[in-house]
Amino acid sequence: MRRGARIAAIIPALDEEATIGGVLADLPSWLDQVIVVDNGSSDRTTEVARAAGAQVLEEPHRGYGLACQTGITALDEPDVVLFLDADHSDYPEEAERLVDPILDGADLVIGSRVLGQRQPGALTLQARFGNWLACALIRVIWGGRFTDLGPFRAIRFGALQGLAMADHNYGWTVEMQIKALQRHMLVLEVPVSYRKRPGGRSKVSSTLRGVVGAGTKILGTVFLLAWDERR
Repeated sequence: MRRGARIAAIIPALDEEATIGGVLADLPSWLDQVIVVDNGSSDRTTEVARAAGAQVLEEPHRGYGLACQTGITALDEPDVVLFLDADHSDYPEEAERLVDPILDGADLVIGSRVLGQRQPGALTLQARFGNWLACALIRVIWGGRFTDLGPFRAIRFGALQGLAMADHNYGWTVEMQIKALQRHMLVLEVPVSYRKRPGGRSKVSSTLRGVVGAGTKILGTVFLLAWDERR
């Protein structure tokens, strides 16, 4: 527990045998539940995660958002839910930067890689442009000011339940931020550190197909939610 609150972490993973052990080792000891959701890995991600003490779930149907939703179904009534990636690009030991503002009254806290310290080249040009464009659209349509759609984030469990999250893929993060704004939740950004992944291969930025697919999904989610609200 942290400050009397129960904290859970959800970590979607796909072929992250080389990095998931480091992620789990760097998580703070005050976490009450750590869930790794294996999203159809062909390597030893599951075995490494279990050996490190994580609760491991299998979600064979591919999709980042779907893996997150599978993790949510196994939560043991926490007060706060922490989300982070399995590639060790985030710094899990910085989790308190995200969790503590929730304990002080915020509903959702986004870890901004743009505002924080990062290794040169860790956040690719296409990722920076996609973030900028999506955040600019959010500002114009809903008035929310973000610098990042970073996956390292924390949310109050009750707030998460109220969002009715639906996206099964890379629109998950932007859907969460937009729906929080629509529901007038208190949303904050805090700077977090970011590095190049220390092992394995990116499922998005390493291929043109991945970059285009993720970018299209994110922007499509923005316009779909805007259209739904207008109707």
